[in-house]
Amino acid sequence: MHRVSPDRRRLLTASAAGAAGLLLPAWARADDYPSRPITFICPWPAGGTADASMRAICQVAARTLKQPVTVDNRAGAAGMIGAKAIAAAKPDGYTIGQIPISVTRFSQLGSLQADPRKDFTYLARTSGQTFGIAVQPDSKFKTLHDMVAHAKANPGKVTYAHAGVGGATHVGMEEFAMAAGIQLNAIAYKGGSAALNDTLGGQVDMLADSSSWAPHVEAGKLRLLATWGEERTPRFKDTPTLKELGYKVVVDAPNGIGAPAGLPPEVEKRLRDAFRLAVQSEEFKSVAAKIDAPVMYLDGPDYRKYVGQVYDRETQLIERLKLKELLAKG
Repeated sequence: MHRVSPDRRRLLTASAAGAAGLLLPAWARADDYPSRPITFICPWPAGGTADASMRAICQVAARTLKQPVTVDNRAGAAGMIGAKAIAAAKPDGYTIGQIPISVTRFSQLGSLQADPRKDFTYLARTSGQTFGIAVQPDSKFKTLHDMVAHAKANPGKVTYAHAGVGGATHVGMEEFAMAAGIQLNAIAYKGGSAALNDTLGGQVDMLADSSSWAPHVEAGKLRLLATWGEERTPRFKDTPTLKELGYKVVVDAPNGIGAPAGLPPEVEKRLRDAFRLAVQSEEFKSVAAKIDAPVMYLDGPDYRKYVGQVYDRETQLIERLKLKELLAKG
């Protein structure tokens, strides 16, 4: 039998590896990544709180990556237009973006034609949101317990405004109602600003929203009955959480950063490292604090596990709240 010398074997192995490398598409060879600007899809409108936080985090990440990270706003469908664009992009690391945790719900409700368990590469969980229940200052509901007592005596009479069927504010409020044993009258709006305006105008009894109410609470135009986080929010430390009032409901709807599935491992690691540093930066923390967004960092693989857990919880919640039937009614 002909024996191949060790030197000859090494040469053949190196040649085979080089040939294999030549067969890879250019975008899969990550040695020089990134060599051009990166597009970051933000699934919310320009000028909003989510947009502000993502612009801050991209600015910091760009310094680590040594390439511009340009924000591209693809708003609509409760963030699902942007999420779909991320899932459909080429997995080369040059199109990434913000992925709301609500992909776990809307994919099951048919609003997102992608499977969040398989169709994304997760890079980081960044921050959550501060949700709360607010009323007008002259409302007869001085506390949340006042409202619950009135709702028990008057099923379906107490109204609340929310930003759309199936969204975090709607689902969170209905979870709370189930925990409290009450029936509320949910009024759906096309976004939080319209819901806020009608609450300020007295068309509804309560507002369920993320911190759009914050400046109005500080100005005395609204009163905050409860927030929905694990702990009290520093800015409104006198307001109790649903949890401490006796309702086992926590809603913080954290956002993450991701890319299409199939990202080369070297590219994934580079991006995970860059966004880890960005989330931990004082620049991002400062912007997050201003918009009442608690920093909730998780590395990509841990965030993937979290997404899987939330997906399973959402499956049960969709069934309990009959969300598919509600959406079908419009």
